[in-house]
Amino acid sequence: MEDIKRRLCDIVGERFVSDRAEELFFYGRDPGLMPPHSPDFVALPGTVEEVREIVKLAFREGVPVVPMGAGMTLTGLCIPRKGGIVLDMKRMNRILEVNDRARYTIVEGGTPTGALKAYLDAHHPRLRFSIPDSPAATTIAANVMIHGQGRLTQQYGFNSDMVTGLEVVLPTGDVARIGSCSLSPDWFSKGAPLPDLSGLFLGWLGTTGVITKVGLKLYPRKKMREVEIFITDSPDFIPDIIYEITHTEMTEDINIFAQPLPLIFKDNHHVVVYFTGDTDEELEFKKKSVFHALDRFIKNKDGGFMTVGPGMKQSLLDMPQRSASTFADVTKGGGFEYSGPIILVEKYPQCSRKLDELAEKYDLKYHATARIIGRGHAMMFAFSFTFNRADEDMMDRVRAALREASEFALSAGGVFWKPTVDEQRRLLQAMDPVTRRLMQMIKRNLDPSGIMNPGNWEVP
Repeated sequence: MEDIKRRLCDIVGERFVSDRAEELFFYGRDPGLMPPHSPDFVALPGTVEEVREIVKLAFREGVPVVPMGAGMTLTGLCIPRKGGIVLDMKRMNRILEVNDRARYTIVEGGTPTGALKAYLDAHHPRLRFSIPDSPAATTIAANVMIHGQGRLTQQYGFNSDMVTGLEVVLPTGDVARIGSCSLSPDWFSKGAPLPDLSGLFLGWLGTTGVITKVGLKLYPRKKMREVEIFITDSPDFIPDIIYEITHTEMTEDINIFAQPLPLIFKDNHHVVVYFTGDTDEELEFKKKSVFHALDRFIKNKDGGFMTVGPGMKQSLLDMPQRSASTFADVTKGGGFEYSGPIILVEKYPQCSRKLDELAEKYDLKYHATARIIGRGHAMMFAFSFTFNRADEDMMDRVRAALREASEFALSAGGVFWKPTVDEQRRLLQAMDPVTRRLMQMIKRNLDPSGIMNPGNWEVP
C-alpha cells in the first residue's frame, strides 16, 4: 500500500493524495442512509493525463477506483464499497469552451453546475442549461451520468439527453472520445449520425470509465420567468391535468408536490407550472393558453389556481431550489432521502396513496415530488422522508419505508433512478435475460479487471 501511495504522489503530487483517517472518514460516506466504507486513498487529479495514469496504476495493481463528483447522490454510488482509490474530480473544473452560435459548452469532468451557471450569467446571458435542483456543487458529469433531471427536462428530456459529446478514461487507461468530437473539433452531437456510444457510459454509475470532459447543449435564456400553482384535492385528477398542460407546449417546467406540513399544503396536490418569455405579451399568451386548457377542472370545481405570494414565488423561481434542504430539517437532525423511480404519469394516484400509507405505517414525515419528463412521457416520483441522524430507530424506519416504496414502484412498472446497490440487484433480477447478458458483456469487455466502482452494476 505504501508503494501505491508513493506512485499516486508521483502522479498528482503529495499535496493531492491522502490516506489520513479523518479525510478517509468523509470520503467513505454520503449524505444518505447507505452504510459507509472507507477508501484506502483519495487522489485529486488535475489533468486527463493524471486520471489516465492513476487508472493505469489501478489496472496493473488490481486496485478499485471510484470516480466522485460532489458525492451528492444520496444512494451510496460514490461509497468505495471495496476500498481502493477515490478519484475526487473537483480540481478538473474548467469551462473549456462555449459555442454561443451552436449553443453548446465543453466542461471538465469536475465542473460544478453552479460554476457553469455563474459563468453563463456573466459572459453569455442569453444562454442557459438544464439546472438540476441538487446543490450547486453537484458536478455536471455526475448529473448526466446518473440521468439527472433539471429545469428544462419537461421540454427536452433527461439531462443526459442534452449531452453533445464525452471524453472518457476507460478502465484500461485508454482515452476515448464519444460523438462528433471523435473526428471533428466540434462537439455538436454525442451520437447521430454515428452510432451513439454514449450509452456505454451514461447510466453506468461510473463502472465503465471516468468522464473527464462533457459537451452539453445550451438553450435560449428568455428575459422573464413566471410561476403559477394549480391545486386539486384529488390525486386522481393529476394525470389529466398534466396531459392538458403538456398539450399546450407552453411551459418551461412542471413539478408536482404534496406534503402535510405546513398545514397550508395539507390534503392538496400542487402542480407548479413555470413559464418563460421575452415580452409581457409572450408570457401572458402562454399563461392564458394553460389557464384555458384547465377550464374544465375549474368549472367542475375539481381544482383551481392558488395565489402565490412574493416570498413563495421567489423561492419557487430559485435555481436550484432550496426546498429539499429545508425539508431535510423538518424532523431536525438533517436527514433526508428518497426513492425516485421513473414511472408513467398515469401512476401518480397510486404513488401518492402509497406514500401516504408508508408515512402512516412507519410514522414518518414525508414529501411527495414529481417532475414531468418530456411532454408527459414519464415522471420522476420521489417518495421522500426526513429523519434525525441521531435517531437510529427512525433511520431504520426510513430504510424500511424506502424499500417498500421501491418494491411498489417496480411492481407498478417503474424503473429505479440512481438505484442503490440493493435496487440494482432487484432490477437485474427482474430484467429481460437477454438485456442482462448484454449488460454483462459490455461491463466485462470495458472493465476486464473489475476495478471501476466495484459493487455497482455487478451483473451476475
